[in-house]
This record gives sequence, C-alpha cells and structure tokens, in this order.
Amino acid sequence: MHPTPSGTRDVLPDEMRELRAITDAIRGVFHEHGYGEVWTPAIEFESVVGRMDGQNGGYRLFDDHGSVLRLRSDLTVPIARVAATRYAGVEPPLRFCSFAHVYRGVKPGRGQMRETLQAGVELIGAPGAGGTSEVLSVLCQALDAAGLREYRIGIGDAGLYPALLAEVGVDAERATRILDALVRRDLVRLGVEVHQAGLDAATTELLTTVPLLRGGAGVLDTVPERVATGRLRAVHAAVAPAVAERLIFDLGLIRDLDYYTGAVFEVYDPAAGMPLGGGGRYDDLVGQFGRDLPAVGFSIDLNGLHIALAGEERGEAPRAEGIAG
Repeated sequence: MHPTPSGTRDVLPDEMRELRAITDAIRGVFHEHGYGEVWTPAIEFESVVGRMDGQNGGYRLFDDHGSVLRLRSDLTVPIARVAATRYAGVEPPLRFCSFAHVYRGVKPGRGQMRETLQAGVELIGAPGAGGTSEVLSVLCQALDAAGLREYRIGIGDAGLYPALLAEVGVDAERATRILDALVRRDLVRLGVEVHQAGLDAATTELLTTVPLLRGGAGVLDTVPERVATGRLRAVHAAVAPAVAERLIFDLGLIRDLDYYTGAVFEVYDPAAGMPLGGGGRYDDLVGQFGRDLPAVGFSIDLNGLHIALAGEERGEAPRAEGIAG
C-alpha cells in the first residue's frame, strides 16, 4: 500500500458521482438566489490572509522569491479580499458562492480532515438581521436540495459571552483562556477558570450557566437583561417560520475564527458526529482589506454532508418539510 497523508483520502468514481450530484443541487440553489460563483487561489500570501486564520493552523510554504505563502484554510477570507479589491466600486450587496478545497492543520484522530471540500456563500454589504436571515434561508434550502432531512442549525452570538466577561470585570488574559475553553466546548476547564476569577457567587453562577443554555427561542427569555440577546431575537423575528423551526439557540456557541462579530451558526444532523458546516456575521473583516462593508456567510462540509445523507438513508429517518423559497 502507498498511503496518502493522514487527514486526506482518495475519492473513487461511485462516490465522486454522488458528490457531484450533491454539489450540483446546492449550486442550483445558490444561483437561484443570485450568488455568483468565484474561484480564488489555493495559495495566498501569508501577509494578506495569515493573520485572519484564527485557530485553523494553516499550512505554510515558500515561493521562489522567498515570500511566505499559505494554503487557504477557509473560503471566507479570500472572498472578503476579492470583494474589497476586485469589486471596490460596485454597489453592495455583493453575493458570491464558491466550491473548493480548504486545508487545515487539525488532528485527524479527532474525526476531522486536513483537506476538506466545501461549498459556501458570502453576502457582503447586507447588515443586521435581514442579511443573516437571507443567508440562513439559503443554507436551509441548500441542505433541503441535497436531500438532508433531520438537520438543525445551532445559532449563537459571537459577541455575547465576551461582552459578559468584560462587563463583570474578568481580566483580558483570563478571558482569553475562558473563551478558548468555550470554543473547544471544554466546560470543565471553563468552570475552573471562572471559579478562579474571584467573582461573587451570583456572577460565577451566571458565567457557568449561560454557556449551557440552548433550545428554542424561549431560551432567550430565561436569561437576565445583562445578557445581550437582542441580536438573536432580531434574527428570530426576521427568518421565515420554516427556517425558525430548524434553529436551536445556543448561548454558549462561538466559533474558532476570530473575525466573527455577531450571529454565528453550525449545522448538526443526528447521522453525523461533527458539525456539517457553519458560518456567521463578520462585519469587520472586509474592512481589513480596504472596504468597510458588513458581511455574513456560511460553508458546508460536502464530505461530511455526504456521510450524513448516507446515515439518514440507512436509518430511514422520517422526512421533514423543506424550506420554502
């Protein structure tokens, strides 16, 4: 045997045909909603995109001039660069979609791949709950078109818990450790850090309880007013009822990319052991490339989606209603 590097694999004709069918169905939804397909280089200058990779652990290499390059670890940052530079004079909103591989230095033993095929959209120049609502609708319709039935979308706010930590006076160094634990869903380590922060009992209880709160929109009514849930309430009010039925509000959900500023979301399915995709608002990212525009988007792990579809088929899960256009 001549193995491929860990976290990568060969895709053979039968599976490739199925992946193409899934991709074509999703592409049709994206195009129907006016998202034009773009393709960006698999390699970018480290100086341009490297500082925006968060905890993705991207792969670095050098060109013949000694410049440091990086394999793209997501689709959002390159498209933000395109929007700010190639469309500098175009009136927003801008709608882009893409289908490409991304490369991440993860530990494959945790069930993650180092090379992943993704599909995604970016809506640039549409602020607030209205833009987020459009993207969530496109996400649901894309998953419906691919044939997924039992999925749900966890939704949180990237700024909610950091703002709460700042309000109660947690120092920056400890706040960083707490947020790292939250990203990794290590609630034991989070609890230890919070208890060692020297806060009063009520505040300690609040900080350890909020990340555990998840459920329907009613969960937003169970927290004190000091917990800023206004943006999540606005999204719930803006989405169509069929989309709202798919949402699980998760007050402990933040993602491992530093550029998210508001609503963040992840796709779950009972037939998959890992999130099938995710996204959120990144209202400050495009501005780092020279054009200050709010933005929101998502990506879907197409290999994970394929596995989930096969799992649902084997489990003969009951079909849920699709999302109306």
